[in-house]
Amino acid sequence: MGLGSGASCSISLNTVLTTEQQALYQDPDCIRDILSRTKTIAIVGLSSERQKASYFVATYLIREGYRVIPVNPRGGTILGETVYPDLKSIPEKVDLVDVFRPSGEVPAIVDQAIEIGAMAVWTQLRIINFEAAEKARAAGILVVMDKCVKMEHGRFSGSLHWAGMNTELISARRAKR
Repeated sequence: MGLGSGASCSISLNTVLTTEQQALYQDPDCIRDILSRTKTIAIVGLSSERQKASYFVATYLIREGYRVIPVNPRGGTILGETVYPDLKSIPEKVDLVDVFRPSGEVPAIVDQAIEIGAMAVWTQLRIINFEAAEKARAAGILVVMDKCVKMEHGRFSGSLHWAGMNTELISARRAKR
């Protein structure tokens, strides 16, 4: 899970946030910090359907060495892991709460993230709720909004370069794998 060092900037090609909002919720240094300190990720809204983005992201994160805990009220198992109905039901520490639910559901998810003592809350592309984000920040939780955790991990680990993508990272060092 080595995240390369080097100068970085924010990629704003796919966001609807203003420049000021990007500075608050898409800061590259904050993203790198979250990804490097995280061990356990609860994915709220993880689907068992292989073609869904949440499933694809979860398989990538597992392959990169993260522990992924599925959160979905349907229960069962996904990717060999017990599915929990909500964050409060998870019997272990969660570092990062990754949200694949509609923006209107984010405030309740943030309330639970605060309750369980999560380090960070991350909402995926186009999932934006400023009120919930500010509540999380006020509680000392790091917040990333309107970004894909898989894409950002690939950007900072160097693997997006292998596909020829411009990640807007400048470094002479090859990322550790």
